[in-house]
Amino acid sequence: MTKSRTHEKPRILCLHGFRTSAKILETQIHKWPDSILEKLDLVYLDAPYPSMGQSSVEGIFDPPYFEWFQANQDFTEYENFEECITFIEDFMVKNGPFDGLLGFSQGATLAAALPGMQAEGLVLTKVPKIKFLILTSGAKFGGSKFGAPPLAANAFSCPVKCPSLHVIGENDFLKPESIALLDSFVDPNVIHHPNGHTIPSLDDQNLEIVNNFIEKIRNLAAT
Repeated sequence: MTKSRTHEKPRILCLHGFRTSAKILETQIHKWPDSILEKLDLVYLDAPYPSMGQSSVEGIFDPPYFEWFQANQDFTEYENFEECITFIEDFMVKNGPFDGLLGFSQGATLAAALPGMQAEGLVLTKVPKIKFLILTSGAKFGGSKFGAPPLAANAFSCPVKCPSLHVIGENDFLKPESIALLDSFVDPNVIHHPNGHTIPSLDDQNLEIVNNFIEKIRNLAAT
């Protein structure tokens, strides 16, 4: 019997950055205040592949480190991309249902493409429709920096309609990609922060933006 989810928190699958881990992302997200975190049911998943090279967080966070998929130096060819999507879907089937996705860096780039691929009927066919996205330091497959894996070739052929919150750092090396990604979404919500490639603390203005977004997704999660 399906129970009502009217009073439940939005359940969110969280995808970490390149060569980091679920535990590291959880630590980063806890820069956000309890007043935000207590409204969300956050589930953190380690990527399926052990790090195949040096991690940028070595000496800051302890290993192990993982990656979602691999690419060549100019991001025109990808390996293990389809296998990665299957891995995520299997986890969602066994541990869901999930209302939305949260991603950082490689995890955000992956999450950003999933609603479009799901709408095409190519991926996530065994789980409910993704209702919203929270993306920090994201980028676009098929944009100026990253080519698109074949499975994601048309992920942004139509504007992505699900509500989205985009967190963009002024000194992030992915800032141009994160800004370009906004054009693929209908009415995106945006937070700007002064830092680099990281999940930032939230000042009062950004806290208000996040709280307003959470109210929106709480209503969606109840449907």
